[in-house]
Amino acid sequence: MSLDPLFLAELLVLGLCSGFLAGLLGIGGGMLMVPFLTWMISQRGVSADMAVKMAIATSMATIMFTSISSVRAHHKRGAVRWDLVRGLAPGILLGGLTAGAGIFALLKGSWLALFFAAFVGFSAFQMLLDKKPKPSRQMPGAAGQVGAGAGIGLLSGLVGAGGGFVSVPFMTWCNVPMHNAVATSAALGFPIALANTIGYVVGGWNVPPALPGAFGYLFIPALLVIAAASVTMAPLGARAAHAMNVRQLKRAFAYLLFALAAYMLYKGLRG
Repeated sequence: MSLDPLFLAELLVLGLCSGFLAGLLGIGGGMLMVPFLTWMISQRGVSADMAVKMAIATSMATIMFTSISSVRAHHKRGAVRWDLVRGLAPGILLGGLTAGAGIFALLKGSWLALFFAAFVGFSAFQMLLDKKPKPSRQMPGAAGQVGAGAGIGLLSGLVGAGGGFVSVPFMTWCNVPMHNAVATSAALGFPIALANTIGYVVGGWNVPPALPGAFGYLFIPALLVIAAASVTMAPLGARAAHAMNVRQLKRAFAYLLFALAAYMLYKGLRG
């Protein structure tokens, strides 16, 4: 499919912004991508229900590429806790496949939009609170990490995000230093995105394309453009994360999330 110049420009800007934030905050970019992609796809005549599902699935698929680019930059600085990646990844794969191949296909787009709005609003509120954990709290054992990973993978699949808004607060709550939590979250983005994308393909196998270039719930042209743009910016965001205090940026981003949550609430209620 050949994208019109305006659509191409919109996707490039979205990819650049989401890639930078993925590296900076370990969020995968999905929280930013889903509302804007929903709006862009809706503008091309796609029903609100299908637009939400396509935005979530396409956003998640781009995180496979963003995660690899971001985690390389973090790994070079020795910030990734690979022991935690190994502990959480099995549960993430299970939760992601369950969400992508099962629950996602069964839920209406309006319900997914409402769930996204509630989840993003809660995440933004947690960002603003910036609570400090108890000094004695530690990461759970092997079984607890599998369970936590399943929850992260399941939630991520339903909202199209890389899991950073669950995994980063969870790890910092367990006294993992912020820079390590962000870097480890970036590494977890790949198994989250892989499991859920496989699930979306299985769940949307017989769904007719809503736009030229769509494959089930995945909108391939948007995926390629956003992935190419985000991969170039993720390493810059990762470098910035190690060079600055991100507290003020997190506060500003939280207010943006409230606005995006309000838009998705509007879409969900209209549906």
